[in-house]
Amino acid sequence: MSDLKTFLSRKSVVLAQRRQDFTANPESGTATLTAVSTLSHENFARPTRMGAFEMVSDSGVALGGQALGPSAPEMLLGALASCLVHTYLLQSVLMNIPITHVEVEVTGKIDLTGVVGLPYEQPPQMQDITYTAKVDSPADPEAIQRIHDEVEATCPVLNTIKYPVEVRRVR
Repeated sequence: MSDLKTFLSRKSVVLAQRRQDFTANPESGTATLTAVSTLSHENFARPTRMGAFEMVSDSGVALGGQALGPSAPEMLLGALASCLVHTYLLQSVLMNIPITHVEVEVTGKIDLTGVVGLPYEQPPQMQDITYTAKVDSPADPEAIQRIHDEVEATCPVLNTIKYPVEVRRVR
């Protein structure tokens, strides 16, 4: 098992360098990310490439899939959980508050009636998304609360869900 303290120390150095880079060249602080998903004619799942990585997404058997990977809504919740954990690490470093472990559990509900062709009152979307963050730290509870507050303010995926941006088809 790797040493979290060493990892966070290295992350501190990298974050300081990024602050210098972004201050000197503000445009460099904006990254364009891309994800591409396609239909596999081999198993009808959806290989999805995100940067240099690929994972398979599929629907469950209840929607005619084979459960070969997480569903798209599960991937959304997973992306949120992962981004929250990373943001806790970032804030720990930036605020110089030691942590020894962080775990985030995200849950949400989705009404699938519209997805299967039944009438619906509002477009199908995730509802009641909540998360629980367990942060282990020798720091006092007030310091941990400051980390929670900063995570709420700075987590990109959380903010994208809380303050939706326009999504539009371009072709």
